[in-house]
Amino acid sequence: MSFSKGHGTGNDFVLVADADGAAPLTPAQVRALADRHFGVGGDGVIRAVRAGATGDAVLDAAAEGTWAMDYWNADGSVSEMCGNGVRVFVRYLLETGLAELPDGAAIDVATRAGVKRVVRRGELLSADLGPFELGELSLVAADGLEVDRPGLRVSTGNPHVVVALASEEELEGLDLHRAPALDPAPADGANVEFVVPGAIADGVGSIRMRVHERGVGETLSCGTGAVAAAMATRHWSGDAADRWIVDVPGGRLEVEVDARGHAWLTGPAEIVFRGETLSPVR
Repeated sequence: MSFSKGHGTGNDFVLVADADGAAPLTPAQVRALADRHFGVGGDGVIRAVRAGATGDAVLDAAAEGTWAMDYWNADGSVSEMCGNGVRVFVRYLLETGLAELPDGAAIDVATRAGVKRVVRRGELLSADLGPFELGELSLVAADGLEVDRPGLRVSTGNPHVVVALASEEELEGLDLHRAPALDPAPADGANVEFVVPGAIADGVGSIRMRVHERGVGETLSCGTGAVAAAMATRHWSGDAADRWIVDVPGGRLEVEVDARGHAWLTGPAEIVFRGETLSPVR
């Protein structure tokens, strides 16, 4: 199996091309490819396939011929969307010659959370992740927190719970090897973001974030999580800013809300190497 490896602020993915849908992924294949000890290693696996040939009713609902991002978590479960993944996916299409995208132009990508538009902005890529939704509170228990904390549910196409912390020391003291416990627990689980809000100046806010992704564990970055964290902090601040700088362990992302209420995620996306497995991946 030929593959590429890419990342967006350290959130890393194995990418494979299957334009005609001839080689659908299985959970076992995903786990083997994503394994950091016995496989290529990654937070997820992405198959590039044309809408109409994916075998997934949601992805195939997009206009025929649209590139679809068939995204899987490292544990072999499917996921609705990935904000870093969709940007890395587009970078993969460009570097493999599967698509062209001049500076300032846009390309549509089918995801299980709907069609997302990605715009090239020089060396960076911006993804329109659409409208977001603020929900109810959950109590969150995590290793390193002495008492449970309230977390705000935020939907960005996939589910998140955002917890505000008081200090950098609290953020650094978390142990996210084990999934935080949520009460009430969402039926399909949720990504959990822990944030320390910073200053707001000239209409721009800043936060630091760590995240535990469902089906993966702690990751260096989470694109939809950065959006959820920014929108939760924006809500807590009384909508004091529409642009947010989000610092994650893997780098820096930018989140901006446009006049339609859509959240845009901007950041780097890189393909770091290509390869071929030496034995069948089953």
